[in-house]
Amino acid sequence: MTSGNGKGNSRVMDAEGLRRALTRIAHEIIERHKGTTGLALVGIRTRGAFLAQRLAKEIEAIDHHPVPVGALDITLYRDDLSRIAPNPIVRATAIPFDLTDLSIVLVDDVLFTGRTIRAALNAISDLGRPKQIQLAVLVDRGHRELPIRADYVGKNVPTSLQEHVEVQLNELDEREEVVIKALAPATGEKP
Repeated sequence: MTSGNGKGNSRVMDAEGLRRALTRIAHEIIERHKGTTGLALVGIRTRGAFLAQRLAKEIEAIDHHPVPVGALDITLYRDDLSRIAPNPIVRATAIPFDLTDLSIVLVDDVLFTGRTIRAALNAISDLGRPKQIQLAVLVDRGHRELPIRADYVGKNVPTSLQEHVEVQLNELDEREEVVIKALAPATGEKP
């Protein structure tokens, strides 16, 4: 679904599309793992943590077994920490289970350069030694800078580097959608 949301913006997923994508990913995870034994989800804060909670509910509704869910803050593992803010906000990592020998599905909202996922892998390795780590993302927008790919993708959305993909979730934004927004040209550049 694509519709205008203002100058240079287009909606690529509405609330129903988002729900369907998560349901499909949940089915794919169960199928690939042949159930939920030894499976856990870890969401990257902030939106990835909410998506991991939703995926866990979907998986439990389908397979009738609860899946452990954790939330991972990767702020201090970022390679651009000095560029993002002088005093970055560090949120809590909340993983209430031992990662050792589990199959972990790392969950994030948008896969772009791969640097966030690299930081998350480093953070997870400091917390334990999972049997395997897979990646589930709601949106893969391309433009990888590192050799990282998602195992489960809600939607592939080709973008340019002059665009930003914004996932909006009820838990934070009081709306459900995925929008592509045109970035403002840098000072001195023509649009």
